[in-house]
Amino acid sequence: MVAGFLTRWLRPGPTMTAEEAELEPGKLPRHVAIIMDGNGRWAGKRGLPRVAGHRAGVEALRDIVRACVDWGIAILTVYAFSTENWKRPQEEIEALMNLLVEYVRRELPELKEKGVQVRAIGRLEALPLAAREELARARRETAGNSRLILNVALNYGGRAELVDACRRVTGEVLAGKLRPEDIDEDVIKGALYTGDLPDPDLLIRPSGEMRLSNFLLWQLAYTELWFADIYWPDFRRENLRQALLAYQQRERRFGGLKI
Repeated sequence: MVAGFLTRWLRPGPTMTAEEAELEPGKLPRHVAIIMDGNGRWAGKRGLPRVAGHRAGVEALRDIVRACVDWGIAILTVYAFSTENWKRPQEEIEALMNLLVEYVRRELPELKEKGVQVRAIGRLEALPLAAREELARARRETAGNSRLILNVALNYGGRAELVDACRRVTGEVLAGKLRPEDIDEDVIKGALYTGDLPDPDLLIRPSGEMRLSNFLLWQLAYTELWFADIYWPDFRRENLRQALLAYQQRERRFGGLKI
């Protein structure tokens, strides 16, 4: 099924603006990853509670998902809740989890209509029951969709993912299904949460921060990075277009030389 996602590219249509038409189909990233950062600071600057920033961030995600569908991006992975975010006040955590359930319930009809396949990665067993149930329902009801994979990282940490991958590989060795000398990069990649997906081509981080924050540490080895001085709630398709245009100007050599 993944191969089907990777063959989809931008097809200019009657509703596309002149600026959007600048995007070159053959140079678009297949897989875009986004660290959705800055919700709390966005709210703070407006004298609003932090949860208001998270709610505004959901609106940004809706717009970006629609843009990815319109422009033929195959995979969108978003960093929604990290393993470190449990350190936040309990009230904020509960609000975030309730917002997750609300988002899935409200957006699922449109996601299904637009052909979006919903996935979630991370240590999902630690999420509240209601969140797990809604995510499972969304994944079940969108499993056959093929326009966009929306991959949501929840209770996710790059180091935790690598620990879990090592445990899976070790289990295979102990079970006699894998020899230690056969462990290579492909084996490790296959044991990751994203084992059946290509690595991100482009990572976007708004909010002015310039670090990975424990996100997709293995997968981002050769990913192009794009940072923006804008908080996530204000991020819209025009900002995504700017990131895509910048990506199209990059020369990706993966450690090789230009020929």
